[in-house]
Amino acid sequence: MQKLYTFGKYLKKKFHTKVYKVPISIPGFTCPNIDGTSARGGCVFCENESFSPNLKEKEKIKLNLFSKENPLLEKQLESLEWQFKNTIPFLKKRFGAKKFIVYFQSFTNTYAPFDTLKALYEKALSFDDVIGISVGTRTDSITDETLTYLKDLSNTTEVWIEYGIQTSNDETYQKINRGHNFANVVETINKTKKLGLNVCGHLIYGLPGETRKDWEKTFNDTLALDIDSIKFHPMYVTKNTLLAKDYEEGRFTPISEKEYIDILVWSIKNLPDNISIQRMSAGIDNLLAPDWCKDKGIQMSHIIKALKENGIKV
Repeated sequence: MQKLYTFGKYLKKKFHTKVYKVPISIPGFTCPNIDGTSARGGCVFCENESFSPNLKEKEKIKLNLFSKENPLLEKQLESLEWQFKNTIPFLKKRFGAKKFIVYFQSFTNTYAPFDTLKALYEKALSFDDVIGISVGTRTDSITDETLTYLKDLSNTTEVWIEYGIQTSNDETYQKINRGHNFANVVETINKTKKLGLNVCGHLIYGLPGETRKDWEKTFNDTLALDIDSIKFHPMYVTKNTLLAKDYEEGRFTPISEKEYIDILVWSIKNLPDNISIQRMSAGIDNLLAPDWCKDKGIQMSHIIKALKENGIKV
């Protein structure tokens, strides 16, 4: 890639106006490696209720693929509408956004009964100026029924599925308590692509025990899956996580800014021109380390400078 191809540019070219994603968090959603289906405790970098009193006070009812009923649905639909309507005025004023994609972001947004997912997705698509949805999920937490339904939706609206790939190293998956392997990632993304759905893959550089060699392999293995878009994340440490404990006891050293920018620039230089980039930097509350992840604006200025120095137009 010689010229930075952002997701915003993709959307502007397709819809001829400024389109922004509206992040949504649905109460009652969880993950299979939090509720015990795949593992217990969640990924090592995710906030863990055993370390966080605040999490214990959140919604007691948690849904999964096997839930027979959903007493939270009305509350979820209300929360979805409230979040959307309270976010778009800011996006319109700050960025001049005209159209929107509802982004189901937090936790695993296909890990619930199909009727619940259908109601939430269709509610999101009913809002004024919404041109599509993007669904963040795990490759071990989406059914064929949901994939087929999203394929049908994609015939008339913009649909994206965002999979947390993170790495292609099975040893790392075990270290971070992921609850699945890379074979599952390959199987699910291949199935998704065969249906013609848009896929965004999330990668994390700096996971425990990994080196530059692992990051490059993950990048190349991900490209082989024919994804349409990509998000790059540095591995940072937040409070109330298993990784925080490892960091505080000296068992984990976060990736440096130089290491991250070097692998990021290499990745973008080797990225095919048709794959859009949705994220390149960190921006997180509750940060413990590294310090360079505190200010997203400063990060981006350093990243843009490095890209230009390497001949990539931004």
